Amino acid sequence: MTLGGWINMLLSVGFVTGLFLWCIVKVITTEEEPERMHGFEFETPDEKQSREEEG
Repeated sequence: MTLGGWINMLLSVGFVTGLFLWCIVKVITTEEEPERMHGFEFETPDEKQSREEEG
């Protein structure tokens, strides 16, 4: 392999390795966020309104 190929390979592998390590450190050091459930609402707005009017 030529010198240019070695330089290109080392830069590429170094960048991916650095990015991987940065992601691991970020996951480990980030404070835990409150757990939130995301999804669809299981009741329609008219059902919600009628429930609030009753109780």
